[in-house]
Amino acid sequence: MTPDRWGIHTMRGRLHGVACLVAGALLVSTMLVSAPATAANHWFPDISESSVPKADCGPGSRPEPGLQGDVSAEDRLSGRSMRGYHCNLTKLGNVTGAGGGIVSASFEHCSYTGSLFPGNNFMPQPGVQVIDASDPRKPRVVGSLTDTAMRGGTWETLKVNKKRKLLAATGVPLLWGAGFFAVYDISDCTRPKLLNARGGGIAYPTPFTSHEGGWSPDGRTYWASGVAPGHLSAIDVSDPRNPRVIWQGLHSFLGHGFGITPDGNRMYLSNMAGVTVLDISAVQRRAPYPQVPHVAAYLWPDGQLNQHSIPVTYRGTPHIITADEGGSGGVKIFDVSRVNTPRYAAQLKLEINLPEHQDTQFRSSMGGSLFGSNPHYCAVDRPKDPTALACAWESSGIRVFDIRDLSAIKEIAYYNPPAQKGATALSRPNSPHVLGSIIGAPGIEFLSLGMSLANGRAKLNDMIGPRIGMVVGGDMATDWCFSPPEFRGNKIFTTCSDGGFYALELSSRVYIPPPDQDSFLG
Repeated sequence: MTPDRWGIHTMRGRLHGVACLVAGALLVSTMLVSAPATAANHWFPDISESSVPKADCGPGSRPEPGLQGDVSAEDRLSGRSMRGYHCNLTKLGNVTGAGGGIVSASFEHCSYTGSLFPGNNFMPQPGVQVIDASDPRKPRVVGSLTDTAMRGGTWETLKVNKKRKLLAATGVPLLWGAGFFAVYDISDCTRPKLLNARGGGIAYPTPFTSHEGGWSPDGRTYWASGVAPGHLSAIDVSDPRNPRVIWQGLHSFLGHGFGITPDGNRMYLSNMAGVTVLDISAVQRRAPYPQVPHVAAYLWPDGQLNQHSIPVTYRGTPHIITADEGGSGGVKIFDVSRVNTPRYAAQLKLEINLPEHQDTQFRSSMGGSLFGSNPHYCAVDRPKDPTALACAWESSGIRVFDIRDLSAIKEIAYYNPPAQKGATALSRPNSPHVLGSIIGAPGIEFLSLGMSLANGRAKLNDMIGPRIGMVVGGDMATDWCFSPPEFRGNKIFTTCSDGGFYALELSSRVYIPPPDQDSFLG
């Protein structure tokens, strides 16, 4: 779906408080990085009030009974959510294990389950679990990766570079980590080999901080992004046996994930209210004294805590697909052919993300802990002229969209796994949902809810439901899906926090894999 000047109704409400917050963050951002005279900040003030069309569910589906993406308070209380919901996307196989961590990775027929600290250290096989899904109906754990970084919690740093067949992660015990970095050769994906055994671990820490991380397309640089105060590090992995930091800097008030263009020269780095565009070409070409200029920033109030971006092209025109982890902003698509004159090309929301349904989302999400229904990590089925986008949409499960035509985006399938209600730290020590369920209220949604209330789009009395008292102590009545759903032909490999690894199959009614399919998450 596209923003208002391309046909979608939006509201321009009282956004002064949010605007001030964003402006303040942006001021810090522009002070922390060198910014050429041509750099500009681009503000997109509209709040989308349109959702993508619902999927047309085929035979054998178990569809959502209400709003698109909603798991109602009644379904959570009755136990209905423990049966899950699916539409044109079905489960082939599953490995639950001790939980799925936050962000997992996959390569070829293997999956690597992200680790959570300290819980993963109490599993029979500590560290990052290696799953062989060559038979997707019978996936199985075949080993674990136990370097210090892998046992220290990988948070959102566990990433694969397909070109060089490398897997890497940094140690992030809780939100923020420092020092520990591990690189594995995954040429044989079921038997990863640690490459920097003499240069990592407690004896040889590496000077960086991280919350998130990822590779340059050529696999020579691993970028580590610290959540605050916007600390970014470039780690040279040209020789994976001896990784070394070659650049560091501060870029903004808060950093998150990113996407990098195919040439490795431009980074679209998430900030708390949008995307910061950085010129990383000097690092990419290994200049002796590299500088990383601030090129532009794209900012908006419709969604917060931007998660990551996927650089793609449509008929040769560069675009980015970017997801907001909080605030019901959904997924946005920008034409960035002129990076300092970006065009807001499309937006994807589910019905539960609309301003008029923020009260319902709050009502449903009470007792579910911090996260509600927002996209976290997404993947396209190919970076050039993508035909499908799959996103992990937190409590709304895995959602798949037809994105061939940006003016007619539609949902084609979803799989919201059965809730693991009643799971505990003993049964799911590697689940962040168990850890987060000390809190019952969906704290990450309060800003968007407040904006909808202030603009008269949501109603206080509609927020009240049978779970309103569950401010402390969540009950695991939905799963949390955070990991990128990766395309494997007509299959999708993904991992959710409570249910673990899933091999899913898309109906041929709604999706035919392109011959040059190349799953890509930026």
